[in-house]
Amino acid sequence: MTKYVRKCPTCGEEVIEKEVTEVLSGGVNTAFIKVKVGVCLHCGERLYAPDTIRKFEEIEAKLQRQDTFIST
Repeated sequence: MTKYVRKCPTCGEEVIEKEVTEVLSGGVNTAFIKVKVGVCLHCGERLYAPDTIRKFEEIEAKLQRQDTFIST
């Protein structure tokens, strides 16, 4: 489990870990990715770990290149 800040930087309320679906796009391609993120219980602000953001960037670059093969 990734450690998130306990208090939301936007509103100061509690942050918990939740699984959410992110929509990523590149060019004409779109991907729906389920990830665990920190989510504020009050305002809904999402807090991402640096490695999650890097993964999003990699996926978006692949989508832009139309490299849509997904290895499991």
